[in-house]
Amino acid sequence: MKTMAILAVLTAVGCTQESQNKIGRSIQNWTGTDGVLEIYAGEQLVRRFINIDKLSTAYGTSDNNPRPYRFGYGYLDANLNMVKDADERKVYFEFSDYSTSYVFFENPR
Repeated sequence: MKTMAILAVLTAVGCTQESQNKIGRSIQNWTGTDGVLEIYAGEQLVRRFINIDKLSTAYGTSDNNPRPYRFGYGYLDANLNMVKDADERKVYFEFSDYSTSYVFFENPR
């Protein structure tokens, strides 16, 4: 186990920041997360999505360049209580990287 930890540290040191980020996302995608996305209008919380496993960056179909928005799947927390209630369904969502005020974090509960 100690050898694995040393190998992981040495591998991470030799990688670029982007490579380290990709490795981190791969590990998160494999282990899963319990993400929360909060969307704000000014200082007011207007939407919350819970139980998100990841946010993805959109890429163009023909040019494969990243697009200025992210997307994912999560449960719309309609009453903003941080709990998936029986009437709250899993939905697809998109939001702009440029014009949307948002916070994405792992559920602390």
